[in-house]
This record gives sequence, C-alpha cells and structure tokens, in this order.
Amino acid sequence: MATHEQVTVGVVGAEQIVHRIMNLARELDNPGLRLVTAVYADEHDAQEQASRIASRVDSFLFAGPLPYDVAVAGGLPVPATYVPSGGPALFSTLLRGVLEKVFDPSRISVDTVSRRDLKHVYEEVGLSASGVRLKEYTGPESAEKFLDFHRSLYQRGRTTGAVTTVPTVDVALRKTGVPTLRMTPSSMTIRQALTTAILMGSGAKLEESRIVTMIVRVPAASLPAHASASAYWYQELRLSLHRELLRDARPMDAAVVPRDEHSFLIVTTMGSLRLATDNLSMAPFLDRISEELGVRLEVGIGLGSSTREAEVNAQSAVDKAAGGDTAFVVGPHGFVLQVPGERNRTAERPAQADSRALQILATLAEQLENANDTERIVDAEKVAELLGVTLRTARRTLSTLVDEGLAWPMPPPRSSKLGRPPRPYQLLVEKIPR
Repeated sequence: MATHEQVTVGVVGAEQIVHRIMNLARELDNPGLRLVTAVYADEHDAQEQASRIASRVDSFLFAGPLPYDVAVAGGLPVPATYVPSGGPALFSTLLRGVLEKVFDPSRISVDTVSRRDLKHVYEEVGLSASGVRLKEYTGPESAEKFLDFHRSLYQRGRTTGAVTTVPTVDVALRKTGVPTLRMTPSSMTIRQALTTAILMGSGAKLEESRIVTMIVRVPAASLPAHASASAYWYQELRLSLHRELLRDARPMDAAVVPRDEHSFLIVTTMGSLRLATDNLSMAPFLDRISEELGVRLEVGIGLGSSTREAEVNAQSAVDKAAGGDTAFVVGPHGFVLQVPGERNRTAERPAQADSRALQILATLAEQLENANDTERIVDAEKVAELLGVTLRTARRTLSTLVDEGLAWPMPPPRSSKLGRPPRPYQLLVEKIPR
C-alpha cells in the first residue's frame, strides 16, 4: 500500500514486537510512511509512553489489546488501533509447543483469544479442546488475573503448560517454573494492523483540513445598561476587538469578519485550531483578549460537514458559553465539548525530558551528523568515543536517555563471535527542541 502524503504512525509496545513491526514496515516500501516508536517494559506504562510521542504522530499502533485499552483509558489525541491476537498466531504457537516438547497441547491454559478462535484452531488441527482452559481478554482488569489463572491450573496438575499473549505474564510464569510459550502475532496480522493504522492516520490528516467556524461575541451583560451599539465608545471597542482577534487568528491562518453588532466570525481549519489550542485543551481568544480589552467574551466553536452546518453549530456553542468562563465546541451527532480558558486549564502537560539528557542527545546528534551518520544508531562504545568518557559512563548515559524517552534499545545483532554482542540504541533526535 502506498500513500501520496506523509503519514506518521506511533508504534507502542515491548521491545521485541516494536522491532518486528519496524522491520515489516520496511517491506511495505511506502515512502510516505514514517514510524515513531515508544517502548515500554510493562503494558501498564503504555499510556505514559504514548504521551511522549503523541504530538508527533497521526495515529497509533499498539502491540496488543491490553496496552491499547490502557492508553485509550488515559486519553489519546489521535486515532489508534492494535495488533489483534489469535488466528494464525495460535496455530504456530501450538506447533512450537509440540515440536519443542514444551507441553501437551490438549492440556494447556490459554489467555486473550476468543473461545470461537480457540475452537476453530483445534478443529483445524484435529485436536479436542475439552482439556484446554481459556481466559478471554475483556479489559485490563482481566489481564491482571492471567498470571494466577495459568499458575494455579499448572500447580494443581490441570494443565501441562501455558500460552499467553502478555510479555510480563510470560516472564513471571517462567520464573515460577510453568512451561510457557508467548503467542506472538503473525507477519500477515501485523501488516494488516499497520495498514489499518496508516489508513486511520491518513483519515486524521484529512480531518485536520476540515473547516471550523468560531463565533466570538461580546455579551449584552458586559455592556452598560441602555448602551447603544452606535455609541462612539462601543465602535472603539469593536475596532479594538477586531484588531486583537486578527492578531490571535494570524498564527492559525484564520479569517476574521464582523458578523453582527456584537460578534465576529472566525474561519480556520481543524488542524490549525488544534495547534493553536494545544489540541483543544484551552479556549482560543478567551483569556488574553478579555484581559486586554477589559470585557468578558463568549466563544463558540462549530464543526460540521458544510460551512453552513459549522456556523449553525458555532451559534449553538456560543449560546452554551453564555455567562461562563469557558468556550464550547458543538459538532454533528450531538457532539459537545467544554474547553476551559487558559487560566482555568487543569490538564497537565506531558513531562518534559530532563534538560541535561536533551543536551547530551543534542551533542551526540551533532557529532554523528558531522560524521555523516544519518541512522543515529549507537552502542556504549560509540557513545564513549563521541563523548570522551569511560565505557561505564557511556552505558549509564544510554540508560538515562532511555529513561527520558530520548532513545530506545534495539535487539542485539546476530554475531558469530563469542560473548554478548553490544546492544545498539536508536537515538530519537526528533525530540531535540528546535
């Protein structure tokens, strides 16, 4: 599949699956596709890791349903999907179990897959599933019970081993001596999920170009009793308001036109509005202009499939904002969103990376660029050489960069040499502030 525009997909998962997705993405031969990765050690850190890269992606692809649900519960600003479990993956896992003599596939415990998938797979291979114990995935709370489910059945002699989709459960079961195989998605399943994420990202970019209409109104309550709209002081106020609206509208490429004696119409695109309002987390115009002119304003934002529908919804939104210190967004199908002014904004910004770590990353990036190294992949020995430090300090530096989300560890390359091969790290130079 090819796209005619740049689409950036955020890949969130454990190290092994993220590396595999990146390798398969190269096979798509899609010059418009860019991947940004976020690696976690525990599935419950998915939302935190996703938030690190959220501002730079058009869509997310999560390694499975558990990290997807964890991240969605915390809120995501762009569409997301995940690599599904089951299907071909269960076939290959059962085959591995038999060939490697890990367990008897007729007496195992399995998690995550649906009962229907389990039944179909066992029918296909001609085995009875009557001795198989299944724990379906219904949400993050059910995944927390997977470990006890597998371990208890094995310790009571009910099963000969376990099949899990959750990396942390896999590790914990092995530590307790339970014969375990982790079910990993097939290449075909990953490609399909990646294609879905690309399509969702493309759709999101189209959504960003949709026309948005805003109404900024001076409420009657802000005017003196019996004041005339034709009074000189009010004409001065209108001129000042128009000037200040133009000033704030310019960065979002918006048009500002008078609508009536008390309001102005502002037209822009959803992408520009999101950028100017930090993804609709704070109301445009509300605080700065109100403070500058000494008059309270009402702001309504309308979305719609046509300019007319957007304006009608903007009128509804500004009516909802009457008398309050927040703006409202009204869209099709009953969509309503309340957006606070910046003074009342309570949402916390994502934690910024440590300034010292950013400085180190910038130094490494500069030296690699001087050496015409565009891949930005280093190991401890390379970092020690570039920074002029000991190998031990270089390893500690790389660990800090990973902790700050400024680099991610890659699987060691295959080597015929004795000893452990050096671990490479991908430097995320795009996180350096411009």
